[in-house]
Amino acid sequence: MNTNRRQFLSTAALGYAGFAASSPAAETPAVLKSGMKFSRPARMKLGTVTYNLAKDWDVPTIIKNCTEAKFEGVELRTTHAHKVEVELTKAQRDEVRKRFENSKVELMSLGSAFDYHTPDQAKLRKDIEATKEYIVLAHDVGASGVKVRPNGLPKEVPVEKTLEQIGRSLRELGQFASGYGQQIRVEVHGAGTQLLPHMKTIMDVANHKMVGVCWNSNPTDLDGEGFDHNFDLVKDKIFTVHMRDLHLEDYPFRRLFTRLNGINFQGYCLAEIPDSKDPVRLMKYYRSLWLAYQGLL
Repeated sequence: MNTNRRQFLSTAALGYAGFAASSPAAETPAVLKSGMKFSRPARMKLGTVTYNLAKDWDVPTIIKNCTEAKFEGVELRTTHAHKVEVELTKAQRDEVRKRFENSKVELMSLGSAFDYHTPDQAKLRKDIEATKEYIVLAHDVGASGVKVRPNGLPKEVPVEKTLEQIGRSLRELGQFASGYGQQIRVEVHGAGTQLLPHMKTIMDVANHKMVGVCWNSNPTDLDGEGFDHNFDLVKDKIFTVHMRDLHLEDYPFRRLFTRLNGINFQGYCLAEIPDSKDPVRLMKYYRSLWLAYQGLL
């Protein structure tokens, strides 16, 4: 090799190294099969919520289908066919716990529809007390947390007052949940309340280690100053993630996974997708795309 060619290759290599070192995505990158670079090998886990896809399945069917599709965990939604509800006896709760413990599928959460935005203080107290019953149920069946949500901003109440009320309610629930080793996972949900600046305010008021965010992959995550800014508002409080169909082009799922990996998120990403006549086949496709987006295929 002549001298000029050696000098060119050396200069090019140094230039590329300098560019890579200055790139935010190049912090000790893990080069994955797709060519994507994560700051570390992805350790996120895949599961499903039973809100739509599995709403008509009993517990054995949930375990069977998730096992076949290689989904690692499940969030059981209240009021659905699996009937994991507060009315269960101790023996029935033990049976649910043992079924999951003896399987490859983790019962990682219970998904409630309790919310705390109402100006009706009697209803608010009722929802808080009902959530506490669900926290005890989650403990008894072997889950590690309960999903809750706000569901809007009453027009007749100042926004700041509603956000404070939600936050104070969650703080009370966090204090109760800590006695049972349970997390309170607050879904980024509801007209107005799903805006990440509002969710940050709620988290700041709650101010409890057992209260965190269930990232919900909403189109509004891109509002205001953009996705990265909104992600940064709550990145230290993300406990779980809900995902829509990954083929949707209106949402930056690849960027979401990159950011989650950047904060070393090792929790569950849960598919919240419509029902299907061939659910296991759909779940297998979903898992393949989820892995591909992380560069693991």
